Amino acid sequence: MNNEQVIKLGKLETILPEELGTRSKSSIFVLVDENTQRLCLPKLAGMGIPEDHVICIKAGDDNKSLEALASVWQHLCSHGATRKSLMINLGGGMVTDLGGFAASTFKRGMDYINIPTTLLGTIDAAVGGKTGINFGGLKNEIGVINSSQSVLIDVNFLRTLDKENFLSGYAEMIKHGLISNREVWNHITSYDLDHVDYDTLPALVEESINVKREVVKVDPTEKGIRKALNFGHTVGHAFESYAIQQNDTKLHGYAVAWGMISELYLSYKLVGFPKEEFYQAINLIKENYGSLYITCKEYDLLYELMTHDKKNEGDGRILFTLLGGIGDIRINTSVEKKDIFESLDFYRDTMGM
Repeated sequence: MNNEQVIKLGKLETILPEELGTRSKSSIFVLVDENTQRLCLPKLAGMGIPEDHVICIKAGDDNKSLEALASVWQHLCSHGATRKSLMINLGGGMVTDLGGFAASTFKRGMDYINIPTTLLGTIDAAVGGKTGINFGGLKNEIGVINSSQSVLIDVNFLRTLDKENFLSGYAEMIKHGLISNREVWNHITSYDLDHVDYDTLPALVEESINVKREVVKVDPTEKGIRKALNFGHTVGHAFESYAIQQNDTKLHGYAVAWGMISELYLSYKLVGFPKEEFYQAINLIKENYGSLYITCKEYDLLYELMTHDKKNEGDGRILFTLLGGIGDIRINTSVEKKDIFESLDFYRDTMGM
């Protein structure tokens, strides 16, 4: 499996032809969803990719499914794709996750390129090689780690985002700030979310990507420190899976933001996360991300969903990534059920439930 990943920032019209080189256009396939087909695919016009090599799936994370995956495989099969073909995933995290998995498994693996079109996809999903689909009501339950040949980033795509989708990506940037250092954290917290400056955004995006890249470089297959990238995700994925079960799908970044509230509480209580940064992070999330309504009646279900977290080791414990401070990462921290429930109490109290 490929774990080296080239990342290029620039205008797509320039960096994509450079990346494709002399590759035959008849061997290239493009995966889009209904939104990126309309808003982003025109950027590839004139590059000679056959129209019937464009594969369109329905938008939304609830379509990151086995059925959608099978439809991509079927299209590749019926249109003559081979192991030497190339898949271009043009879209947000759902497209790059599913498309990367489809490419990694079709004929035991073909090359693929990610062109993220959302902030979440740009700084998180498209980078690092994680691919997969949701299965059995659980987030990213089936997949492989196999990096794309490259990630091509044109920040002009981010101008198409509404505020909700921008904030979804920004939640992962908040996480990157918390797990890195005070300089990155200060850059993240000082950015004006009410008046997005697209001129300064590329530098902030590149800095956030580099946080993830450095972690992935050390631990590409998540045996150790890469688990730092899961901060906020143990509770966050449980929130997200619960919402899916309630037919009330939430954006991934929002679920992670809510998860960080609980996991910051656990970090504060169990490993001494400093009070000043604790409330700074909590208030940043509370002011921007709304809430997922839960009652104490849902605690047992949420706990059960957390038992499926991929950081767990099958011995009955739920393992968290917690923080002793900005950049002070504590992976594989076992947390008792009563403390998890207490963190959910804190989440509800913080959100005024």
